[in-house]
Amino acid sequence: MTTLHDPDTPFAVVDRTRLRANLAGLQRRLDHKGVTLRPHVKTAKSVDIARMIFGGTGPITVSTLAEAEAFADAGFTDITYAVGVDPHKLPRIRALIDRGVDIAVILDSALQAEAVVRQRISALIEVDCDGHRAGVKVQSADLLRIGETLARAGCLRGVLLHAGESYHASSPAALAAAAANERDVAVRAARRLRDAGYAVPTVSVGSTPTAHTDVELDGVTEVRAGTYVFFDLFMAGLGVCRIDDLALSVVVTVIGVQPDKGQVITDGGWTAISYDRSTSSQPVDHGYGLVTTLDGAVIPDVLMTDVSQEHGVLTTRDGGTPDLPVGTRVRILPNHACAMADQHRQFLVVDGGRQIIAAWPRVGGW
Repeated sequence: MTTLHDPDTPFAVVDRTRLRANLAGLQRRLDHKGVTLRPHVKTAKSVDIARMIFGGTGPITVSTLAEAEAFADAGFTDITYAVGVDPHKLPRIRALIDRGVDIAVILDSALQAEAVVRQRISALIEVDCDGHRAGVKVQSADLLRIGETLARAGCLRGVLLHAGESYHASSPAALAAAAANERDVAVRAARRLRDAGYAVPTVSVGSTPTAHTDVELDGVTEVRAGTYVFFDLFMAGLGVCRIDDLALSVVVTVIGVQPDKGQVITDGGWTAISYDRSTSSQPVDHGYGLVTTLDGAVIPDVLMTDVSQEHGVLTTRDGGTPDLPVGTRVRILPNHACAMADQHRQFLVVDGGRQIIAAWPRVGGW
């Protein structure tokens, strides 16, 4: 029997029990709202996890063409490539379509629309709902100009939004307001295009924070979310989940104890944990991640406070030396699950304990 004591550290671990609960929780929420879930596979980049959500061919959202190609190879045929399309990449997208994959791209400029139309590729217009990323403004003439270009060629799939403001929410009310604004802007954008005579079959919104609010989604056809499969400390800080819901961690080993410096050194640095410090903007800062036992129980007041390439530093919140002798294995919970997962080629899988029951590969590259 292989356990978390056996592989060389550092390595990524997924708790399948928590993962299943996270998947089921969002599915129930969206079933109640009557909208389709189009999960964003960029967080896990794992065919095994995507199959746990659907067991079939999609729909899914991807952030790289490497993901699109790998998931197409695995039988997923309903894909949205949700990063503004680079015309140079259109031949790869066309090749997927020629294989029978229904893949749509997103864009927010006339130049992109004209390139997409030449390749006869379906597209969603990205609409900016809060100024935090890309997209055209809902009231702009560009929305209708791009819509006309796409619709005239039969390439208009719909509109797509992402409420970046939700990641800055400081209260449940602020989070709900971001979700409601995302919905309202999406519905207004679709209405403007429809009033101009263009069909808009897809109205796509979503992120893990907004997907977990109680805001109704009338006029929306699908929701995209990715981090929810694992959750992370940042999401817990937003109140979207509990720390006990986190399904991803990295196992590291203590390789040094320095009482004079008040620190413990591990063999997992930023190449294993990532450099993400997103909780530093929240009321409770978790450094580079919270520390748990191998069984997943949080060790009170111990966190990773510094990292270099292959070393991580553990201290207590008050600057003391954790009681962790050399050779001790612990797990680090992520600030940002996407960033931590992306440091690893595979997940070792447990079911709430220490026994490893599977190894799931991840997709890499672009």
